[in-house]
Amino acid sequence: MLPELKVREPKQAAKPARQKPREVARSGASTPRTTPPAPVTPEAQLAAKSGVFDQSRSNLYTTAGTTSDTISHDAIQNLPQGDNAPVEKVLLQAPGVSQDSAASGALHVRNDHANVQFRINGVMLPDGVTGFGSILDTGLIGSMALVTGALPAEFGLRTVGLVDITTRTDVFNNSGSVSMYGGSHGTINPSVEYGGTFGGNCPATTSTPSQATTSAPTYVKAPASANCFAGVQYFFSGRYLQTTVGIENPTPAYNAIHDFSQQEKGFAYMSAFVDPTTRVSLIAGTSINNFEIPDVPGKPVGTLGNPPVTDAFGITNFNSAQLNENQSEVTHFGVLSVQTSANGLDTQLSYFTRYNNLKYYPDPVGDLLLNGIASSVTRNSYTNGIQGDASYQVNSTHTLRTGFTVSGEQSFVGNSSLVEPCMICDGSDNGAPETITNDVSKLGVLMGVYAQDEWKLTNQLTMNYGLRFDQMYQYVDANQFSPRLSFTYKPFEDTTFHAGYARYFTPPVLTEAAPPNIALFNNTTGQVTGQSSPVLPERSHYFDAGVDQKFKFGCASGGKDCSSIDLGVDAYYKIAQDLLDNGTFGQALVLSAFNYARGYNEGVEFHAKYNKGNFQAYANLAVAQQRANDPVSNQYLFDNTTPLADLGGLTALQYAQTHFIYTDHNQFVTASAGVSYQFCGRAATVAETFDALSWCGTTFSADAIYGSGLRNGDDNITTVPAYTQVNLGIKREFLLPNDPKPMTIRFDVVNLFDSIYEIRDGTGIGVFAPQFGPRRGFFLGISKKI
Repeated sequence: MLPELKVREPKQAAKPARQKPREVARSGASTPRTTPPAPVTPEAQLAAKSGVFDQSRSNLYTTAGTTSDTISHDAIQNLPQGDNAPVEKVLLQAPGVSQDSAASGALHVRNDHANVQFRINGVMLPDGVTGFGSILDTGLIGSMALVTGALPAEFGLRTVGLVDITTRTDVFNNSGSVSMYGGSHGTINPSVEYGGTFGGNCPATTSTPSQATTSAPTYVKAPASANCFAGVQYFFSGRYLQTTVGIENPTPAYNAIHDFSQQEKGFAYMSAFVDPTTRVSLIAGTSINNFEIPDVPGKPVGTLGNPPVTDAFGITNFNSAQLNENQSEVTHFGVLSVQTSANGLDTQLSYFTRYNNLKYYPDPVGDLLLNGIASSVTRNSYTNGIQGDASYQVNSTHTLRTGFTVSGEQSFVGNSSLVEPCMICDGSDNGAPETITNDVSKLGVLMGVYAQDEWKLTNQLTMNYGLRFDQMYQYVDANQFSPRLSFTYKPFEDTTFHAGYARYFTPPVLTEAAPPNIALFNNTTGQVTGQSSPVLPERSHYFDAGVDQKFKFGCASGGKDCSSIDLGVDAYYKIAQDLLDNGTFGQALVLSAFNYARGYNEGVEFHAKYNKGNFQAYANLAVAQQRANDPVSNQYLFDNTTPLADLGGLTALQYAQTHFIYTDHNQFVTASAGVSYQFCGRAATVAETFDALSWCGTTFSADAIYGSGLRNGDDNITTVPAYTQVNLGIKREFLLPNDPKPMTIRFDVVNLFDSIYEIRDGTGIGVFAPQFGPRRGFFLGISKKI
């Protein structure tokens, strides 16, 4: 029998799923879509990696326990004058910063004279020669923070305020801008900037969308090959300025006499990755400034000299409005840094250099007749140094930081003075003019080392403690151990308390501390009386405490798009031994340093910020005072021959030795405020550009400063009158047809109400000439992205 056969029906292939008909989106509706993988260019890879390293660099430094006020590049652009304003003018909008003349340093932080530290990308710019001109271009700033209070141990030497500048990160897209700005007082101010990326050989990668979405997708970047070269980021800028008001006008007139100035600035930045954990960066800058020293008409001959000069080279009369004094300033600086980041350890090792040359050229005949002496002054400074910093996160509660700095500065201070010899020295027996040369050179060395621990005691309380040691070898050798301690307490997300103590050690600026040989001027019209004891380092105890509170309201779902108000108050007290001060004590507008034996500085600051979308506003108020007594270095700068009725019959030196006097840069009340609003929060489209009713791309802004007045009179016993200066600005950013890169036009008014006010009146300790604030000026600018 044959076996039974069973035949089965062949298995059929599955029928394809019936496709759902494609829906056509109705008006006002969007259709979900899946975005295909997008390429990530080498430039984007480099930008992302640089962003990670920028964050790692910020881990090296902490401002725990301090007060910090930060302004961004965009916020600066929205101020009147934008980045055409000098860095020093921008800083006047920060809490506790008061205005002064260019000859006296341009600004003061918490009523201290100078003692402000500038850092670029974490590296401190070394001291140089102080002049009239700003050496930094505002256009390079990505963000700038003024940090005050009890600074951590990693910050030394210049400690009253830390100006922490981070270079821009939005400029490496192979684009730039050209600008022209100018207006009143013969101001012409063109500038150019450009940045990009070149040299990369990493292949373009792809990224995958995190999810299908109806809006722009969020991508997760695919890592690039570790064996490729990511390329070089670069940025450079240049600016030229000429004006007929180079430094402050010594008269209230609208136009200054003999005050023309030409100023040039350049800046360059480059960075590249050597390997996945190492980045090398280079910063370089230059500033070349030339100034005419403005004249004061009507100054009589033979009244200021001691003794007076009534005949110079046979000339007995001179018109002070024709005085021809000039000053040139040259500054070059550079920073080369190697940064690493791996396994929780961040390091940066930097070499820095700075060169300064300042020359003051007198009017030989005019200065001799008007001042009794005509001094040609040269100041050179060449500094080289190394700074190293490291940060290591031990665990979630401890972050250790340590570092060092070593620098050497070769300085030269030259003084060639034209005087007339005399014996009786009452103006009756002056001889023919002769030249006295007094040159001083010195190699100064500064060294510092620190260690600190940021300890998170609880989720709300953090303690930062550390120790610093500084050593100086200058005209005086000295050192100091400086403990630092601060606490930061955040009981709630938007509430922060801080308190701290710091021991500070502040060496004098080497070129300002050069000891003069005053005996060379005996029996001449340039003679002085008194001692010239060497300038000492300042040692101080600093206490600071404050609170910040942020209020958020009007938030959308998810806590986004909130409006906010940020309120804060901070109080400080400083006790100083050998308090450093300086001033201009002759017709050459260069600074000379001296010490008070004792000093104290106290104050309280209030600040408020409001932010709602495209509207921002801020206000700051500071009330403070600084007093000191007993000059203990360069005492000859204080007159000790003429009893003064205002001082109870004492000389200026005698009064300062026996009384606590206000320092000349003390200002009781300082305030600033500003507001800006941008329509639509973006540049105007092409259609909006030509729409007369559209305000899109337009920004209105205003800012103001107030000062109760710096000190004046014999031994600073009175003050100059209070003042207020208001500035306005309007700008519009818009697109043109067939051009994706916008153009910006701006119009600014400086000193809107043409307030005539004195910054200095020519009296007070270390104040040689009067200086008035700027008169009303109108300025127009145009800038084009390229």
